[in-house]
Amino acid sequence: MMQKNIIFGIVWLLFASCGAQQSGKIDRKAVVQRHNVVNNSMDTLASLTVGNGAFAYTVDATGMQSFPTYYKKGVSLGTQSEWGWNNFPNTGKFGFEETLKSYDFNQEGRDAKYSIQHKEPGRRRDATAYYRINPHRLQLGNVGLEIQLENGATAGVQDIKEIKQTIDLWSGLIHSMFQVEGEPVEVWTAAAQTSDQVAVKVSSPLVTAGRLQVFVRYPFPTGEFLDEATNYDEDAQHTSTMLVQNNTTAVLEHRLPGTNYFTRLQFSDGQFAERKKHHFVLTPSPRSNTFEVAFSFAAKNEFDEGKLGFEHTEKESSDAWKAYWESGAAVDFAGSTDPRAHELERRVVLSQYLTKVQCGGSSPPQETGLTFNSWYGKPHTEMHWWHGVHYALWGRPAIMEETLGYYFKTFEKAKLLAERQGYKGVRWIKMSDNEGNESPSSVAAFLIWQQPHIIYMTELAYRDKADTALLHKYKDLVFATADFMADYAYYDKEKDRYNLGLGVIPAQEVFKAAETRNPTYEVAYWDWALRIAQTWKERLGEPPVQKWKDVIDKLAPLPVQGDVYLATETATDSYTFPKWMTDHPSVLGALGMVPESPKLDKAIMKNTWDTVWAKWSWKDTWGWDFPMTAMNAARLNMPEKALDALFMDIQTNTYLKNGHNYQDGRLRIYLPGNGGLLTAVAMMLEGWDASTGELPGFPKDGSWKIKKEGFKKMP
Repeated sequence: MMQKNIIFGIVWLLFASCGAQQSGKIDRKAVVQRHNVVNNSMDTLASLTVGNGAFAYTVDATGMQSFPTYYKKGVSLGTQSEWGWNNFPNTGKFGFEETLKSYDFNQEGRDAKYSIQHKEPGRRRDATAYYRINPHRLQLGNVGLEIQLENGATAGVQDIKEIKQTIDLWSGLIHSMFQVEGEPVEVWTAAAQTSDQVAVKVSSPLVTAGRLQVFVRYPFPTGEFLDEATNYDEDAQHTSTMLVQNNTTAVLEHRLPGTNYFTRLQFSDGQFAERKKHHFVLTPSPRSNTFEVAFSFAAKNEFDEGKLGFEHTEKESSDAWKAYWESGAAVDFAGSTDPRAHELERRVVLSQYLTKVQCGGSSPPQETGLTFNSWYGKPHTEMHWWHGVHYALWGRPAIMEETLGYYFKTFEKAKLLAERQGYKGVRWIKMSDNEGNESPSSVAAFLIWQQPHIIYMTELAYRDKADTALLHKYKDLVFATADFMADYAYYDKEKDRYNLGLGVIPAQEVFKAAETRNPTYEVAYWDWALRIAQTWKERLGEPPVQKWKDVIDKLAPLPVQGDVYLATETATDSYTFPKWMTDHPSVLGALGMVPESPKLDKAIMKNTWDTVWAKWSWKDTWGWDFPMTAMNAARLNMPEKALDALFMDIQTNTYLKNGHNYQDGRLRIYLPGNGGLLTAVAMMLEGWDASTGELPGFPKDGSWKIKKEGFKKMP
């Protein structure tokens, strides 16, 4: 009998271990490389990108941007940077003040001026259009291969055969092989990590035959919501000039109505010439079937001579990516029997690559990163949480902190916005360029959930090392943010409480500002962030701020009807009116994104989760809604439901072959979804301040075998 008990105990321990953290060091290179992307066709949704976080270059199956028009409605072949912006001429001499409209939502005698989208024909509507479009992020140029067929025609997409293209995620290098009329072509592509440069090496008998060239082509900005780098119809509106040309070097200047910039090419040997306006061609020397070309973009005609070759760029890429993957956190799901494990690991690895390439610069990125424009290329600060928080939880807070420079740079403009509306502190601009110039919007102007993000992210930075120097570095941002938040809360004498609104559009953007008060998510986030700001005062040995305390003590309760939380206090039909069950189910963010607070009842939130899960119109959601739902489920001790949320079979929860989160035909990539996935997985693996035990967001049924290292707990 004793022997049977011992055997049963051993079996039970082995089974239980399958649902717990596994010991042993992770082979990070093996984990990363088993998710290298391989393309065997001209798949317009499988484009690959190289870059450094502030500059990116996206390629088709040839390893360059050879067919930008063919790919324009897929993952477009963009070349974008943080610095590349343009303005169209203000021929109407519009003043930004023409976009403003005064509101006094709470009848307190406040003349609060908001920059909105005027609808009636006339100057105000035209001013709105001008300041939404300008400034706009630039597509810097297309650089691709041009191949001639034996009959002299230019090869088309249909002529590219036997494709085998691989991106080695460990080194950031793309290797592309294909054939044209039976002749092989091999291309290696790498991006520099300390400059805005790409280098390629090309090998093919077509080089010695004089049938393979490299083109540089400059599109004109579309001035539209999207810019897919293929507007070639405005030749007279811009100029492209060759400043330097010899058999190894060319320098071009591209001059637009609102800016100019430079492109430098360094190549092994060849002839560089202008074919037509804005279209230049490099013909490699036929003495060898292999040639190299490095091309750099810069705002000034200044290039580092020592960093222009392919060999240097390849090494810089390999070294930097190896260091990236070996830093911070890693997870290995190998051996799991849950059929979703491999796919989750794929999404996690590719999301780490994509967010580093597209979102690792010195400002919050736009939602489509550095591939193509969305909202004219402008960052949305309410998305910064989704773009940035995961870096800290994955043990790479320095990347997140780099993007916080935006808040120092735009502080004075955010302060002027608050003053314009009669508030203290700073009101962070929701939709702007990298310099904090506001864009008119009848939605963005009334959003407030971007306000606490800077407090959340600086708190994560502090928690990483508990370094007092970080408190001093960011305290002005934190305290000015809290000043606005406390002043924005409207004191309701009748109910002796502070309200958020009227005058607020919540994260679930289907509600009207003039009719909305106390959205659940925003109230919970306001409460938590003000408490953290007071904690910073305590850490610095400074006295607490009485106004902050007053608001914390008397902030409106989270709105409840029956046994569920409402989306907003003023939407008592939250779960019966169809429109209120579309867009972001941000009521779940009140526990998930936001840590558990004294204001929240978890039993009511559990009922809310069940109601949202059953009734929501999930087809009308966005990519980060699924990680948000998963984080809420994890905090409610429902790990299986957390995984179900991450894998809900909805179009906006699609992760393409290249790892991009796909939304629809307009937004073919959506990086907040990738960042949200990384945040949720980190939380489910490492837990949060109030969690207990290992792997609190994963089932303990033996189906998950997990190795993890380097993660940080979520607040």
